[in-house]
Amino acid sequence: MTNSRYTISPTKLDGVMAVTRKRVGDERGYLERVYCDRELQGTGFNRPIRQINRTVTREVGVVRGLHFQRTPYAEGKFVSCVRGSVFDVAVDLRRDSPTFLRWHGEVLSDGNATSLYIPEGFAHGFQTLTDNVEMLYLHTEYYTPEAEGGLNALDPVLAIDWPMPPVGMSPRDRAHPMLTPEQIGTDR
Repeated sequence: MTNSRYTISPTKLDGVMAVTRKRVGDERGYLERVYCDRELQGTGFNRPIRQINRTVTREVGVVRGLHFQRTPYAEGKFVSCVRGSVFDVAVDLRRDSPTFLRWHGEVLSDGNATSLYIPEGFAHGFQTLTDNVEMLYLHTEYYTPEAEGGLNALDPVLAIDWPMPPVGMSPRDRAHPMLTPEQIGTDR
């Protein structure tokens, strides 16, 4: 779907959308609209934005995530890379989904002007592809520590094809347990 400011592309995970911003510019530079609720109605990102976060990651190869919040504090995220480049990943946590525990990865960068819309029911993380990466997150829910959860980014059940060997994971992210057969279900 295309409108005046964005091209919205579905991914293999129902509800996850790649959103490419159209830049308007001249020899001085450009303007791009990072987010507009009216123009992004097609993404499903229709709840109010409750929080905006920014991260800076200094080194290439670092993996952050895979994070999510549990119901009733589940959140949608609109994720953009405003400096550098990342391999951004969403993992489907919806048990009734045909893509349960499958992932989608998308390169987001300041050069390609692409964001990823990740609805409720997904874990999110990324790997830096350059040094000095800055990410901007728009959240539909407030951060609630008691609702926080995470998956281990190195879990062989997920088998995420990271572009390079992961480095620099936080102790908290490394400590997320691997998925068990009970969590996966017997039909997988």
